[in-house]
Amino acid sequence: MDTIMAAARDMQCSPAAHATLEALAVRQRSAASGVATAGVAMLGVATPRAAVEALLDAGLAEDALALVARLLPRRYAVAWLCQCARHEALGETDRAGLALAERWVRDGDDAPRRAALAFAKAQRFGGCGAWAAAAAGWSGGDLAAPGSDKPAPPGPAMTARAVALALTHLAAHVREQFVARRVAFVRSALNLLGTPNGIDGETT
Repeated sequence: MDTIMAAARDMQCSPAAHATLEALAVRQRSAASGVATAGVAMLGVATPRAAVEALLDAGLAEDALALVARLLPRRYAVAWLCQCARHEALGETDRAGLALAERWVRDGDDAPRRAALAFAKAQRFGGCGAWAAAAAGWSGGDLAAPGSDKPAPPGPAMTARAVALALTHLAAHVREQFVARRVAFVRSALNLLGTPNGIDGETT
């Protein structure tokens, strides 16, 4: 649960989200403190999926989206974003940014990462495609200005924040269905939350 709460802090989730997660932790501790019957394992560890579902049940889809984006390994988070966008009617610029993000997911090299970040900067981080490219671009490497002798690695939650922003833009493409679309995006990631090495477990 400590990892989940840290992820919520990283993503600046709402006070209501923190209260919901804390209540979940209390329920889990209470279950763990009970005496297990013979042959039955005790419960007590709140899973990432349970945390996200608790936020959805509380009507906190924005926080649930942010938490998923942070709990997933970076490559999985960007791949999830690309999958959500695959069948959307998007403009040429958004498609170009998503293609760069997909290339980074597929290849994992630094050249695709740098190309994605350059695209996001050129688009002034405007729109779903630019934020998708930024998510890939901020997955690692050095963000220092050319000629700087001091490295500037991206912050640990930058990819997650870009993923969440890209999906929020994507959900807003059908404004009258914005809330339902955002919830659907979150639910589509629930089965990914058991992925080993979540959050910063991978370095690419």
